[in-house]
Amino acid sequence: MAVPIRKRPATTAGMTISTLLTTLLFRLCVAEILGGASLVGELPHRRFEYKYSFKGPHLSQSDGSVPFWVHTGNAIPSADQVRITPSLRSQRGSVWTKNVVTFENWEAEVTFRVSGRGRMGADGLAVWFTTEQGLDGPVYGAADSWNGIGIFFDSFDNDGKKNNPAIIVVGNNGKLVYDHQNDGTTQALGTCLRDFRNKPYPVRAKITYYKKTLTVMINNGFTPDRDDYEFCTKVDNMVIPKEGFFGISAATGGLADDHDVLSFLLFRLTEPGQQPPPPEAEIPKEEKDKYQEEFENFQQELDKKKEEFQKEHPDVQGEPIEDLYESVNDREIRQVFEGQNRIHLEIKQLHRQLAMILDEQRRYVSVITEEISKKGTPSETGQMDTASQQLNSVIATQQEVLRNLNELKNSFYESLKQIGSSQHQGNAIGMGTYETIQHFNEIKEHLHLVKRDVEHLAQRSPQNPAEKIVKCPELPAMPSCLSTVHFAVFVVVQSVIFFCYIMYKSQQEAAAKKFF
Repeated sequence: MAVPIRKRPATTAGMTISTLLTTLLFRLCVAEILGGASLVGELPHRRFEYKYSFKGPHLSQSDGSVPFWVHTGNAIPSADQVRITPSLRSQRGSVWTKNVVTFENWEAEVTFRVSGRGRMGADGLAVWFTTEQGLDGPVYGAADSWNGIGIFFDSFDNDGKKNNPAIIVVGNNGKLVYDHQNDGTTQALGTCLRDFRNKPYPVRAKITYYKKTLTVMINNGFTPDRDDYEFCTKVDNMVIPKEGFFGISAATGGLADDHDVLSFLLFRLTEPGQQPPPPEAEIPKEEKDKYQEEFENFQQELDKKKEEFQKEHPDVQGEPIEDLYESVNDREIRQVFEGQNRIHLEIKQLHRQLAMILDEQRRYVSVITEEISKKGTPSETGQMDTASQQLNSVIATQQEVLRNLNELKNSFYESLKQIGSSQHQGNAIGMGTYETIQHFNEIKEHLHLVKRDVEHLAQRSPQNPAEKIVKCPELPAMPSCLSTVHFAVFVVVQSVIFFCYIMYKSQQEAAAKKFF
């Protein structure tokens, strides 16, 4: 076996050695990130601790409290999240565990959302593990001079070094005062620059304390993948109190953001090879019997309600309970059809108003035509030529307006037919929406043509005051030619403005419906 190895080329041996070294270094790096385990496969045992966690839905109780947690300040619990601070100035809020954490190694997964209207936000959010509950104070809504560890999600740049938003790890033994002016950089044990404001998905932070090593991993909130974490910072040889309280706090200043925490999940970590504590070891027998009795009472009450419902509704017996509720697909289809119906009604209303405008324009053209037919032989040829030119320009403009309005009417009619056919066929998302958008673009083009014609007509009106003295042929009970031109221009402009307003309003309502 040794002879073939010696005959291999030196380059192949070098590549083999480099591959082995690269693999070894990769394994060592992964082992350090996972908490200092001796081997890659030896991961710590994780056990979920419900008494130190919260998660929606049905997060808050009827009295506004969160089970096993206490909230103070401006914190507002709801069914699916806890709003630590609303987007108002000078707000403080926090939530803290009621029970003391007694295990040594742990891992916390925090899901939160920081959102605001401004380009910059303030002040930030903090995750705590301290020996005492810091219910109120100047450090992100919690008490200063704490004994423990704080992970700060700082969104405001106090020192003006343009190094925010940032994630900062600060430890304290109960004697230090937090350095607000420098954003805690003089006291930071670890930091990384991450923008966690106004993300499309909630931001997730995984904080692991295992074998005196604190590791912070961040999910940046750009993807819905919950396991897409990236490394932020790590602090080695860190000693924190063995017992303490977990807390989440936030504060706002001159600027304000909404600081919402969707979930806080805590896991106990046990070293590989050690026997994890049994789940029943921490629950006393009396408390366990009490919970069992409550569960049995609830089950009996639920069975009674089922029997009463079946007696009151004999027609639904035997049907699966899922059929009584609307599924997600049915709800989406219903919303699509409701939106199509609204668009259909709006186009019908626009069609009716367009027909009214067409009737008015036809009436104006007929009046002008009658005026031309009734006029007699003029005494002054120059004045008659000027009046005839103005009347001809008005007639040509009115005919152009009528032609454009007829095209708009035909476009509306085609849109109505296409939306109706898409509703009957059930294809509400595909062809109907695209064709409707195409027709609205055509309507915009026709409106631009009408606007250009109206501007052209306005430019043709006499600008020289001397020309305004021109008189039309005297006809009984008929207005002067100059007033007819102004009246026609006013009517056309008013009609176009009214039609543009209707189209703008319908487009705004259609754009708003896209978000529902």
